[in-house]
Amino acid sequence: MLLQDLFGLSGRTALVTGGSSGIGRAIAEALAGAGAHVVIAARTIGELEQAAEEITASTAVAAAGGSASWVRADLATRTGAHELADALLDLTAGPGRVDIVVNSAGVNIRPPLADLTETEWDTTMSVNLEAPFVLGQRLAPGMVERGYGRLIHISSQQAHRPFASSGAYGVSKAAVEGLARSQAEAWSASGVTANALIPGFVQTPLNTRLSSDPAMVAALAARTLVGRNGLPEDFAGAAVFLASPAASYVTGQSLAVDGGFSVH
Repeated sequence: MLLQDLFGLSGRTALVTGGSSGIGRAIAEALAGAGAHVVIAARTIGELEQAAEEITASTAVAAAGGSASWVRADLATRTGAHELADALLDLTAGPGRVDIVVNSAGVNIRPPLADLTETEWDTTMSVNLEAPFVLGQRLAPGMVERGYGRLIHISSQQAHRPFASSGAYGVSKAAVEGLARSQAEAWSASGVTANALIPGFVQTPLNTRLSSDPAMVAALAARTLVGRNGLPEDFAGAAVFLASPAASYVTGQSLAVDGGFSVH
């Protein structure tokens, strides 16, 4: 079997929430580089436009036949998640479809748990858990009908070990791994897999608070086996694998991409 048959995504359409920056941006570019048309969704139009233009202009993406477009979305409410699903179904009507969903959008509100407000809790759950649930409910049925689909969630070490005021964020990430398993149970027999990627510490806009503390950054790097913190591009290969035909027998799994952080 050719590598293109195993890992190629030509003719596939992928939605990447949070795809204008950080891990989501790296994954979006990688999926496009494997031949997919990628729709990136985020809140800031300027960042969306720039990301889509840069991805489409990439020589590697062009050579693979990939491309990118964008949709503005605010996932802080359930209504916003439904509006994004509506937009995707409209964009991909007719011969198009959504084959891959990468839930990379997230909020990282981390006051001490005793100070956490109900509003902060609700916002965290809306973006980190409810949006992946809604998008799965809305988009997976079409995948089932076609016999191919991939749901990929971005989790966190906080799902497994609390540190630095894990709070609502850790709860939401533990829950999204549970969601992946439930989605896997529901749809894997129809060719739709669901999995999660678990980062270690990655210096992205989502981690601005910890990134501003050099001592903490160094301590987290020392916790890994490879001796450094993560980079967004570290997730490109794992995401392409999970999105590809090669991962058809991988479902309900949480894969750590953390430089050994979780085993040290």
